Amino acid sequence: MFTDRIEAKWIDTFEKAFELCKVVKGEEVAILSETQSRALNVNLAELALIRMGARPFHVVVPTPPQEAPVPVRSTGASNSVQQLGPVVKALAASSMVVDLTVDGMLHSPELPAIIKDGARFFMISDEHPEALERLLPDPELTPRIKEAVKFTRSAKIMRVTSDAGTDLTINMEKSPTVGVWGYCDRPGTVAHWPGGIIVSFPLANTVNGTLVMDRGDINLTFKRYLESPITMTLEKDFVTKIDGSGTDANMFRRYMEAWGDKNAYGTSHVGWGMNEAARYEAMTFYDKRDFNGTEIRAYAGNFLYSTGANEFAKRFTLGHFDLPIGNCTIKVDDAVVVENGKLTDKF
Repeated sequence: MFTDRIEAKWIDTFEKAFELCKVVKGEEVAILSETQSRALNVNLAELALIRMGARPFHVVVPTPPQEAPVPVRSTGASNSVQQLGPVVKALAASSMVVDLTVDGMLHSPELPAIIKDGARFFMISDEHPEALERLLPDPELTPRIKEAVKFTRSAKIMRVTSDAGTDLTINMEKSPTVGVWGYCDRPGTVAHWPGGIIVSFPLANTVNGTLVMDRGDINLTFKRYLESPITMTLEKDFVTKIDGSGTDANMFRRYMEAWGDKNAYGTSHVGWGMNEAARYEAMTFYDKRDFNGTEIRAYAGNFLYSTGANEFAKRFTLGHFDLPIGNCTIKVDDAVVVENGKLTDKF
């Protein structure tokens, strides 16, 4: 689909993103990658940082052997660092880390140690740079997301419903909530690019009800628009039943079963997309190799439900699904933030 060559415009794009992260001349920036990382993005990051006068250095680790019984995609819980102490120390000693691992380190167990002394952590999603160019972070979106985060952190209940049959209740008390606007400009913060999303990590035993994925909703782990509905029953965070006929439901069940790990059925995070530049239909235009799907996680008005690792509920697993669901109504306490798949004017 694309020629993987360095384009001047993409160096410009990466430089603009790093400027939003407040990279300054002389700053020591770690570029974390693995042997299977997208080399084009690794090179673009290096060239942009050098152009800015920063002092980048590379931390490259071998992509570890695959021990999972099935392919692993888009987990946000990369196991590439493998708890290697010298790697963690090198990353933590820098003022900023650019994460270019294949799956990303957002839910990895090493992340708290990497940022504890103030390192900014900037995950660049494994997208072709054409998508990153189109989705350069928009600072005008940032205050809206911050306002939504502040409101959600004080909430007690999130309820998600839809005409397709979704009726999900999440106890939000004390659940960590973060907003991702696509860049990190403060010490000890974490962001991913593309951004534009509100994400909450429910604590243990707080998610119950029914979640229905209808035709046209998206299974991002499979990079597939659904052709038939899937109905999930959730009890105390865990998917306990998966109903549906046809290929979509069958593949979903089989992939879950393959892990042999209860935590793969657990709730990772919930939230909604706020990025009006992100396109629901974007996946249509990319080969699977060139598309990681962070854009679709952030498209405006989707309810993002994810299974798998949730460090705040003390669950870690590589089994993972990101499931952007359309046409839902999301109510946070008494405020409707999304109505039938459309953002309201709350934020």
